[in-house]
Formats: sequence, structure tokens, C-alpha cells
Amino acid sequence: MHVVLPRDMVKYVPKSHLMSEKEWRQLGVQQSQGWMHYMIHEPEPHILLFRRPLLQKQ
Repeated sequence: MHVVLPRDMVKYVPKSHLMSEKEWRQLGVQQSQGWMHYMIHEPEPHILLFRRPLLQKQ
């Protein structure tokens, strides 16, 4: 999943590490719990990429 931030918000996205849930929520991102910020796409740092663990089939 991805979230597109307004381009002027990119200054608040850390370049040194992937954000914790607390950090991306402080930017105003709202989504269910369990999502992880997993990648920084250098050409478009205002686009946040998220993933969540797959559930095991029983």
C-alpha cells in the first residue's frame, strides 16, 4: 500500500531511517494498526510505502 503526502510535507520524512508507526501517525497518516513503513523510494520521497504481514492460512 502507499500513501501520497503533500509535497511540502517531504521535509518531515526522515532520510536516515524508515519511520515507526508513531512517526508516520504524527505526520497525519491514518490507517489500521499493523502497517510497516518498509521502503523509501528516492525519486518520490513524498510517497510512503507500507506493508503488513500476511496471515497464515489454516
